[in-house]
Amino acid sequence: MLRGKTAVVTGSTSGIGLGIARALGGAGANVVFNGFGDPAEIEALRAGVAKDFGVKVSYSAADMSKPDQIHQMLKAAEEELGAVDILVNNAGIQHTAPVESFPRDRWDAVIAINLSSAFHATQAVLPGMRRRNWGRIVNIASTHGLIASVEKSAYVAAKHGVLGLTKTVALETARTGITCNAICPGWVLTPLVQKQIDARAAREAIPLEQAKRDLLAEKQPSGEFATPEQIGALCVFLCSESAAQIRGAALPVDGGWLAQ
Repeated sequence: MLRGKTAVVTGSTSGIGLGIARALGGAGANVVFNGFGDPAEIEALRAGVAKDFGVKVSYSAADMSKPDQIHQMLKAAEEELGAVDILVNNAGIQHTAPVESFPRDRWDAVIAINLSSAFHATQAVLPGMRRRNWGRIVNIASTHGLIASVEKSAYVAAKHGVLGLTKTVALETARTGITCNAICPGWVLTPLVQKQIDARAAREAIPLEQAKRDLLAEKQPSGEFATPEQIGALCVFLCSESAAQIRGAALPVDGGWLAQ
């Protein structure tokens, strides 16, 4: 379905981003990976996706907190692969603390990577998408783009901002072949969430499996984690012609969290 298209997925060396990158590769898109990690492991991922799906796959180590590096990554992708047809803004970090003791540097980092990077990347790809009159921008927000939780002020603020950015870009491109939408995952078992589970288990002196169950019981009525593969499949759908009139939407994948 996406043969001949090129997708850039930020924060795609693990977790949700990796699931999305594999799904887009499976649909025929060339893929640019981005993120941090062990170079040998990243090369194995890159080569594996290229081999599994017969697509071109490259990697950029651009730091998503650095606007210049973001623009350079997307310029290089256009030069190497001919275009950036699909942009998935997925890169994200987390820090938890009460507002009055939230470290200022952590606030700045969360806002830079979770929100500002999506703006800078979108700004970089829109001119080319407009020239071609086709593009798909998918922002990975969160249930926390629609509701809040304690001790997550920076993350919640950033994800609410991502949804505002999504709607604005959707309106500015409404009469073009470009769409912009957001996916709002609930609990997905990623390295980011695993850290929260580990911290909970240590804090409450309980087994990891119990910490997982307790985490889900608080928020996610299904009692199960969503998977990166499910998020990836939804992203592929949003890139399809069937989704051409889905614009500015915030689509939850949250096991019923927001239905409560």
